[in-house]
Amino acid sequence: MTAIKHALQRDIFTPNDERLLSIVNVCKAGKKKRNCFLCATVTTERPVQVNVVKVKKSDKGDFYKRQTAWALRDLAVVDAKDAIKESPEFDLHFDKVYKWVASSTVEKNTFISCIWKLNQRYLRKKIDFTNVSSQLLEELPKVAEESVPSGENQSVAGGDEEAVDEYQELNAREEQDIEIMMEGCEYAISNAEAFAEKLSRELQVLDGANIQSIMASEKQVNILMKLLDEALKEVDQIELKLSSYEEMLQSVKEQMDQISESNHLIHLSNTNNVKLLSEIEFLVNHMDLAKGHIKALQEGDLTSSRGIEACTNAADALLQCMNVALRPGHDMLHAVKQQQQRFSDLREQFARRLASHLNSVFVQQGHDQSSTLAQHSVELTLPNHHPFHRDLLRYAKLMEWLKNTDYGKYEGLTKNYMDYLSRLYEREIKDFFEVAKIKMTGTTREGKKFATLPRKESAVKQETESLHGSSGKLTGSTSSLNKLSVQSSGNRRSQSSSLLDMGNMSASDLDVADRTKFDKIFEQVLSELEPLCLAEQDFISKFFKLQQHQSISGTATNEAEEMDGGTLSRSYASGIPQTISSEKDMIRQMMTKIFRCIEPELNNLIALGDKIDSFNSLYMLVKMSHHVWTAQNVDPASFLSTTLGNVLVTVKRNFDKCISNQMKQMDEVKISKKSKVGILPFVAEFEEFAALAESIFKNAERRGDLDKAYIKLIRAVFVSVEKVANESQKTPRDVVMMENFHHIFATLSRLKISCLEAEKKEAKQKYTDHLQSYVIYSLGQPLEKLNHFFEGVEARVAQGIREEEVSYQLAFNKQELRKVIKEYPGKEVKKGLDNLYKKVDKHLCEEENLLQVVWHSMQDEFIRQYKHFEGLIARCYPGSGITMEFTIQDILDYCSSIAQSH
Repeated sequence: MTAIKHALQRDIFTPNDERLLSIVNVCKAGKKKRNCFLCATVTTERPVQVNVVKVKKSDKGDFYKRQTAWALRDLAVVDAKDAIKESPEFDLHFDKVYKWVASSTVEKNTFISCIWKLNQRYLRKKIDFTNVSSQLLEELPKVAEESVPSGENQSVAGGDEEAVDEYQELNAREEQDIEIMMEGCEYAISNAEAFAEKLSRELQVLDGANIQSIMASEKQVNILMKLLDEALKEVDQIELKLSSYEEMLQSVKEQMDQISESNHLIHLSNTNNVKLLSEIEFLVNHMDLAKGHIKALQEGDLTSSRGIEACTNAADALLQCMNVALRPGHDMLHAVKQQQQRFSDLREQFARRLASHLNSVFVQQGHDQSSTLAQHSVELTLPNHHPFHRDLLRYAKLMEWLKNTDYGKYEGLTKNYMDYLSRLYEREIKDFFEVAKIKMTGTTREGKKFATLPRKESAVKQETESLHGSSGKLTGSTSSLNKLSVQSSGNRRSQSSSLLDMGNMSASDLDVADRTKFDKIFEQVLSELEPLCLAEQDFISKFFKLQQHQSISGTATNEAEEMDGGTLSRSYASGIPQTISSEKDMIRQMMTKIFRCIEPELNNLIALGDKIDSFNSLYMLVKMSHHVWTAQNVDPASFLSTTLGNVLVTVKRNFDKCISNQMKQMDEVKISKKSKVGILPFVAEFEEFAALAESIFKNAERRGDLDKAYIKLIRAVFVSVEKVANESQKTPRDVVMMENFHHIFATLSRLKISCLEAEKKEAKQKYTDHLQSYVIYSLGQPLEKLNHFFEGVEARVAQGIREEEVSYQLAFNKQELRKVIKEYPGKEVKKGLDNLYKKVDKHLCEEENLLQVVWHSMQDEFIRQYKHFEGLIARCYPGSGITMEFTIQDILDYCSSIAQSH
């Protein structure tokens, strides 16, 4: 069994770091006898694991293999079957009951004893041992500490009966001693039994010697025992003394416990006092408002800079005290509640006092500013609000405080500011526009009486007094002024007069100087409004603490939009409630309410300028576009950008209306049936419009609008010229077309309008075509019979008759040719050319000065016809010697003398 145990330890358990403690040879009960081994093992590494391993011998070889392993902690019951009678059977209860029969009762008892010891040491009696002898369970023989093959010393409590028989691996010293001993015996290897008997005899000799030595030392043992007894007595005395000392120390211990408990209570009290002091200091430091701040909030002077600064500091300190982050439980303290209530009362009191004072400042500003209106009533300037803004900006921090603490009063102040300032600005702006309208109506010579009409002193006084009221009105209204200007202009011309009338008026009354003066007035109006709006917007942002955010995505006015009469979206029209989505929207809404009169007044001013002269829409379009572009570069979503964009739509409509009226007047133009046509009035008017537009739109932002208008107008001019030419009775159609298209071509060449290059080429082509047509048509009359004769000759040739055989035709023989030629001697030719010159002179107008051009073209055409006739004579009448009775030189002399004589 020892050899098997050694083999199992070496081959199976040592590689797995396990130590074999006990082994039993068993077979399963009730089955064919097939032996195997149950092994009790422990691991050499901690924590120690105890296992029961089933090992069996392989069928094919002389080696063992591990079959099944159970953890000892899973073993519930060990049943030995009978505690009195010896029996090799026993049961182990794991997940199920395993019944075994040991090869011997001794092996069975040894194995169960080992299991019990392992249970006592590692599992603390968790296994139930049934039918096991009590002697077997109580037997705990002492065994020496076993040495594990791995070198780690492990032992089972109480030892093992088989421990002395357990295999122990020899160390190097022991191996060396055994080798020396075996070398001293010759038959140690050949006869192991004899060697074992020899060793046994030597061992018995040694045991006898040991016993004799022990018996010889009995006297020393007795002495030693006596000494041990005396030592025990001394130990008892020492224990008595220690007991007395312990009683004394026990009383000291109780006193020390009391002292320790007292010290603990003192420490706890000190800790609580420190924490309480910290909380009180926190509340005092963060919720205590200085008396100076309280006095400033209650009685501080809100008119002086020093008082405003003191109130501002006090308000900030109050806000900090109210916004302090209280720790848990602070809000339940009565003193904290009182202090919070006191802060709330102070906040309410100061907010009410601040709102009342600022309302008074707003009202006073309206009265003070109204007193300055009289000096601006005759000048085209707007009052400066910078001093008022400067004074109010001192309260900006207080307004921010009010916004954060009492938004209701903040909103009330905002509304009151808009109400007071809107009335004030309305009076100023209306008076400013009245002055602008008076100056505008004085731009025309006939309307200058408006500028010389002084406003009566009583009227001025009445206006100044009315401005001090909340709803005062100017005595001179826009509607009355418009009526006056319309009546004045109606005496000179009707608004629906023809384009010819308007052209004549432009040449007399509305000259370039007057239009330039109107342009300067309109520019001054916009230049005065822009800084006023920007300054007010900047003040509102700073005073009411509204941050302005520039927007690059969407604008209230899309400058790239096609504004051909379309309506631009007006996001902030009056009377429509708006949802304020941001502070930027609030700024724009406030500006819209304060300056609600700017857009209507600008539209009225634009309407007046359009009534004075429809060409003023060109000036207004350029100026307004420039100001819109400038405003959008500053802030595309601002009130100024939105308002000017909306007004720009109106200006663009007036411009489109001006173009449409010109086109309509072209359709309605009538020409005289008794006089020659000459240059049509709308052609001259287009020249004036183009020259004026080019001077106005030079480097303008809205050049595209003008180019579109050019295209519309020039096409209408082309259509109307052809219409008038077709209807003309006095002047030939070719003359009307030739003269007017020549004038159009000259105009376009002089102005160099890039978008009309195609129309310029078309005008030149039409002029050239109709000049040629007129020349050919006119030259057919002086040599009429000769023309008819040669036309007949060409007709015969076209029918297939050879040119040299034409002279044999009866109607076209040589005699007939000589007869026709004799009818046109040089004198008759000169007479016919003279009559032609006079007729052409009657057809052409003096303004365009095309007579010499037409006459030179006729001379060239006449010479070409002469050469053509000479060529026909040479080909159709060869050798006849027939020639014309005048030469090319004669023609040149005739034309030159006729031109000089006239």
